[in-house]
Amino acid sequence: MGKEGERKHPTLRIKGKKSGSLWGKTIVLGVTGSIAAVKTVELARELIRNGADVYAVMSEAAMEIIHPYTLEYATGHEVITKLMGKIEHVEFLGMEGFADLFLIAPCTANTLNKIATGVSDTTVTAFATTAFGSQIPIVIVPAMHETIYRNPVLRENIRKLKKLGVEVVEPRIEEGLAKMASIEDIILRVERKLSERVLEGKRILITGGPTIEPIDPIRILTNRSSGKTGMELAKEAFRQGAEVTLIHSKTLGFEGIKEIQVETAAEMTDACIEELERAASEGRAYDALISSAAISDFKAEFVERKMPSNKEYLLRLTPNRKLIEEVRRKFPSLFIVAFKAEANVSVDELLERSREKMEALNLDVVVANDVGKGGIGTEENDVFILRRDSNEVEHVCGLKREIAAVLIKIVAEMLNA
Repeated sequence: MGKEGERKHPTLRIKGKKSGSLWGKTIVLGVTGSIAAVKTVELARELIRNGADVYAVMSEAAMEIIHPYTLEYATGHEVITKLMGKIEHVEFLGMEGFADLFLIAPCTANTLNKIATGVSDTTVTAFATTAFGSQIPIVIVPAMHETIYRNPVLRENIRKLKKLGVEVVEPRIEEGLAKMASIEDIILRVERKLSERVLEGKRILITGGPTIEPIDPIRILTNRSSGKTGMELAKEAFRQGAEVTLIHSKTLGFEGIKEIQVETAAEMTDACIEELERAASEGRAYDALISSAAISDFKAEFVERKMPSNKEYLLRLTPNRKLIEEVRRKFPSLFIVAFKAEANVSVDELLERSREKMEALNLDVVVANDVGKGGIGTEENDVFILRRDSNEVEHVCGLKREIAAVLIKIVAEMLNA
């Protein structure tokens, strides 16, 4: 089953359509007898959409839930249902195997307990045993009833596997079930496991999205920011091995990324400073702040009761505190990335104002864009990245995920210099 020189299955036309984060990586997908096995078709497809080559191995119990032909369609490769003369577990996960990672999703309690105790009596457990011996990364995604998941023996075995280096993507507890983590969560953890991890050991604080300023108990002032840039930055920093905290008004909901929810500009500024101070006091200071939030410049005078809709009003706006200015005063040596938004100006003027902001606030990186031409509230953006340590300007146009990848790479390069 070589990766090159074979005819491509028609369903593999989707390979790399979403991103190249897993390009060149071969993932063995182990499927066990949980009802969550029905989700493995889409999981396999998402791995492929991010560039991976996927080969499936199924236990007998899994084949009672979905047919091997289903996963052959999903992966574009013949499914391994038993070990034969090719010694498939060694071919893929042996010392000279060509797989990069073994992902077991869903993983039943029975399979998890067997792996933790060294039992190899199914195709999936035999693959796991071989991966352990070859030190190939293993990611396990449990799925079972909540009562089974809370069994102290199982919990102890999960702790044991984590100590052995296994990545365990914890389930979502809902409706009395320990449901398999979301596909997006699984993909992110796989990407983190297989990335270059250029931010390994770094702590990154990110602000994102709009802030909300109340006018009365119902009405608000806000802006068109979707928060996508901040969320993509948080995910990319996490992919690259960082410990990430995201302060925003949205909900990302990924295990491993700490979130602090705020609404107003004052709440965001206070939360940011409090988090930086708390971390420093614990001896685990943040290495960088990436301030991508579209923080409201003004707040309105708040009216305690709902304003009648049949009258004319004048809103009195007062300036909000400036987050970056306050952070820089309190943390003069902190690495800071700021965003500079202008509207309908020339590129030269945009870059000049960004340089002025960099000098005035002693910023390490400024990401500049003209929101009058797009970028706010959209999937894509067109930005210019300026660095304190270089006169060169990097122009990046594309999906916000792609922009986040470029920016995080620059941050890692500067932090590790």
